Amino acid sequence: MRKMKVLAICAIAVFATTSVKAQFATGADVVSSYVWRGVPQDRSVTGNPTLGSPNIQPYVSFTTGKLTIGSWASSSFLGNVKEVDLNATYAFSSALALTVTDYNWGFSKSYFSYGTGTDHIYEASLAYTGAALSASVNTMFAGADKLENGNNAFSTYAEVGYQISPVAKVFLGASLTESPLVYYTKGFGVTNVGIKVSKSIAITDKFSLPVYGIVGANPYSGGAFFVAGITL
Repeated sequence: MRKMKVLAICAIAVFATTSVKAQFATGADVVSSYVWRGVPQDRSVTGNPTLGSPNIQPYVSFTTGKLTIGSWASSSFLGNVKEVDLNATYAFSSALALTVTDYNWGFSKSYFSYGTGTDHIYEASLAYTGAALSASVNTMFAGADKLENGNNAFSTYAEVGYQISPVAKVFLGASLTESPLVYYTKGFGVTNVGIKVSKSIAITDKFSLPVYGIVGANPYSGGAFFVAGITL
């Protein structure tokens, strides 16, 4: 609870002291299945990742100046996926940003349990987004991301992407370290390679519905996936 109070105080301070116009945003994606960094997020009865049911993935955010604070979530239509994340992003420029994320997809105990054995995983991400090239490095530095011996795993994922056309982007991502609980790797392994194609379907003269498809594979696990999504 103490950490929650500190976060609340920081958020109030941002609201109260900023002279920059604040902006709230919200939205959601509906996806045919939930695949994250090449790893399906549904779990079979054995606990192994598997392609599963559609998910709705809403978000809310508050932006003031270069700082954005928000929350992102995912919920399966069948109820076997539940995730609620908190995040804060500081944009050094229009192309470079640092994000700290508090993930929680375990829910084996109270969401507000931050002590030993917590379900929360904390990650720092540095991302570059250019006109065509994008790249990011993401390291989990604390929380439930553990090795079998109980030490922090420091699971690290890096990804590069390239916009090959206005509607199509290719990407390649890899787990750089041993990650038994997040990426299911014993060391370096390419876990996410594919292409994302987006378009807008005109519904009326004033409204278009953004849709996308992702065809990808996880060479490390030997899996493949196709995800269709709608942005609301």
